[in-house]
Amino acid sequence: MRFSYTAEKAGGEVYKGVAEAADRFALYATVRQEGGKIISLEEAGAMNWMSMKYWNNVFSHITEYEKILLARNLGAMLSAGLPLARALAVIERQTKNAKMSVIIASIESDVRRGDTLHVAFSKFPRVFPKLFIAMVRAGEEGGDLPSSLQIVADGLERMYSLKKKITGALIYPCIILIAIVGIGFLMMTQVVPTLASTFAEAGATLPKSTQFVIAVSNILVHYTWLALGGMVLVVGFIYSVVRTKWGKRGLDFGLLRVPVIGGIVREVNAARTSRTLAALLSSGVDVITGLDIVGEVVQNYYFQEVIHAAAKGVGSGEPLSAAFVRREDLYPAFVGEMMAVGEETGQVAEMLKRLALFYEDEVDRKTKDMSTIIEPFLMIFIGITVGFFAVSMITPIYQLSSTIN
Repeated sequence: MRFSYTAEKAGGEVYKGVAEAADRFALYATVRQEGGKIISLEEAGAMNWMSMKYWNNVFSHITEYEKILLARNLGAMLSAGLPLARALAVIERQTKNAKMSVIIASIESDVRRGDTLHVAFSKFPRVFPKLFIAMVRAGEEGGDLPSSLQIVADGLERMYSLKKKITGALIYPCIILIAIVGIGFLMMTQVVPTLASTFAEAGATLPKSTQFVIAVSNILVHYTWLALGGMVLVVGFIYSVVRTKWGKRGLDFGLLRVPVIGGIVREVNAARTSRTLAALLSSGVDVITGLDIVGEVVQNYYFQEVIHAAAKGVGSGEPLSAAFVRREDLYPAFVGEMMAVGEETGQVAEMLKRLALFYEDEVDRKTKDMSTIIEPFLMIFIGITVGFFAVSMITPIYQLSSTIN
């Protein structure tokens, strides 16, 4: 393999070179024998725009699962006694994701130059969240990095599992809605035009509902691309509004008021708050810093307000539980009570872990039942839609048949 690299001589002189080697480890050994130390390297031509590796790096995405594997595998290797740079090199060689490979190679290079691991991770804030970096920093400062990596892997895995369960519960209603839209489009463009021409030939007097259905059908048939473009614009407009500060706040407010969904939102945020804060406190992160990080993990605006109020209260001498007790309309009363018990017994982190497990199990149970809960509402919606369409199309047919008789 051919590598281009940057190295530093013992006297501090930095130089670049290109060399053939069996792998990067062989090149490290060669440069070390020459009295130098590699600062960075990459496979020659690897990032050329005509190479497959370049496009893999551009289009690849780093998933939550890959971050969990990184933390878990790195912690396991460090526990087994591997040096940090060597462990990163092994992970970089084994990863299949091109973008992750580039990032780990950069982190490895920084570590070899003497940077701490959390500083190397912090150079990629869009990949590694503050929770990840804070846990690594706590592990380095506490002298138990493998344990901190294990804790962050467990925490991320729990949150990832929770997100997957919620997403899985929403798949069924989404499929039903997509099927309804597809069938409705076919009916409007294939069936309704035929019936409309029949009604026109017969000179039938059409009720308002039938006129509305035919008008929609004519738009979809004669201005198909314009109609589809309008739908895309509407969806894009809604998406852009939701991404604004006020739009997101409105969506967060609405979700909390939806029956069933609102309760799940409260319990999901209670689980995330408890899980994240428990992990941070267990690793030695102070409460105020931990709450600042929790404020980013909890993405609902109204729950973030509670977290920020808790951080402000703790800074002024209030108990951690005080802000949560005051906002039992958002956080269940059980959260504040358990935190208060933890403060009285000196086991806040342990109580938070129990809270996280409790609410994760509650969300798991409710998401399993979500399809059963949503199904009646879907059936009602389908019934109303089909009924409206059937009445609109059958009424003129019935009137025509009565006239003929």
